[in-house]
Amino acid sequence: MSAPLKGKIALVTGASRGIGKGIALVLAEQGATVYVTGRTVREGDYYLPGTVGGTAAECDERGRGSGGRGVAAACDHGRDEEVAALFDRIRREQGRLDILVNNAFTISEDLLEPKGFWEKPLSNLEMWDVGVRSNYVAAWHAARMMVPQGGGLIVAISGFAAVTYTYGVVFGTSKSAADRMARDMAIELEPHGVASLTLWQGLTLTEKAQDNLARMGDRMTSSITSMQGSSVEHPGRVIAALAVDPDIMKRSGGEFVTAELAQEYGITDVDGSVIASARARRGAPIWKPIREVDYRGK
Repeated sequence: MSAPLKGKIALVTGASRGIGKGIALVLAEQGATVYVTGRTVREGDYYLPGTVGGTAAECDERGRGSGGRGVAAACDHGRDEEVAALFDRIRREQGRLDILVNNAFTISEDLLEPKGFWEKPLSNLEMWDVGVRSNYVAAWHAARMMVPQGGGLIVAISGFAAVTYTYGVVFGTSKSAADRMARDMAIELEPHGVASLTLWQGLTLTEKAQDNLARMGDRMTSSITSMQGSSVEHPGRVIAALAVDPDIMKRSGGEFVTAELAQEYGITDVDGSVIASARARRGAPIWKPIREVDYRGK
């Protein structure tokens, strides 16, 4: 089995299930040691299946032929002290970090309710706490490891909500902020050989998405429900390709539609299908790689 990521150390946040789990499985399959974070440690703690231990065990199985493995790390990314302890553990056990995937994002239970922002509770700001602030905290710790080693990749999982109204004010604002954060981080990390970029996911058939489609599909934006859905592993395949791209710094600071990068790298989904980009219906990325623009305005 090919092991392009053999020896690489990765951290995927929010990987008990969903996109995070899919990414972790692919990275482990290609040889990486993957730290899997999430809050669910026992089945039944959440209404959907999946735990950090379960994902880590599947990573072990998927990495059997490449040397990849999973490491379960229960962590609430809304608690700075837990995040600090996580990075201390990675530093102590591995001495380095090559890939950080900022995927953790809290989805408010009333996300699909067709109400104005003033009719929803201020607790919806939990999407800002774990989805924006959490990205900054994790990247802050990661940069303190990656900068001294002279390399690394930080990927933020975002989407078309950054430019197209989707699910309300807090959701869209959170995605927009995560994108700009990744771009500006790229500017400051560029002299140190560390890349930072954003991937825009389309409809991804996570456990939650499938449950929502079955129960509340009529409340979801038609431009989303009509999209070609991808598996949760599809973005992982793209991230694995980015991690071994010798020209990765040429992409740093950019926002990329996952489906478009997949086609550029010749990547298909797990069933062999080519995922179509939703750019025409959902909007186009704003931020280009920093090497392509005069980002300081001089």
